[in-house]
Amino acid sequence: MDVNPPLTLADLVVLSLLAERPMHGYELNRELEYREVRDWAGVSRPQVYYSLKKLASRGLLSESANESEGAEARGPERRVFQPTGEGRRALAKALARPDWARSRTIPPFLTWLALSSHAGPGDRAVLIAERRKFLEGELAREMKTLVEVRADFGEMVPAAELMLEFVVREFELELAWLGDVERRLG
Repeated sequence: MDVNPPLTLADLVVLSLLAERPMHGYELNRELEYREVRDWAGVSRPQVYYSLKKLASRGLLSESANESEGAEARGPERRVFQPTGEGRRALAKALARPDWARSRTIPPFLTWLALSSHAGPGDRAVLIAERRKFLEGELAREMKTLVEVRADFGEMVPAAELMLEFVVREFELELAWLGDVERRLG
């Protein structure tokens, strides 16, 4: 029986990024921002450092040999980590779990819609318009990101491109659907 709790989403994101190249915590956070990871995986800055500490204590990370000299003097955020063989196996095992394909997220807007009969008609119209404005802004942002990703290179580009294409289609579909919502509830 495994006495360690399962790896969290933050742990998996950290392990995945480190599997690409060794990094320290500050670099990991910069990479999260650059790749806009927080759009699809809510991983905060403190979670990155917590995951680094936890994964290292479980033997899933080691300090990179070429960067570890003097690392303690630079502090924990400057210690460069890389996954151990066990870390790579744990990542692969976690990514093979069937629950990745079997979960269903509940969008907050659908929860609001289910409860919206208790809102005033004017409030409903305002919130639907606010949702449309939000989706249009996000769609524009994601389309810009998609153009940037398509100009990039690396092994993660095809997955990033597919994710962005999905999000763009999802926003486009929801925008079209909002027309029905406005006609029927507005």
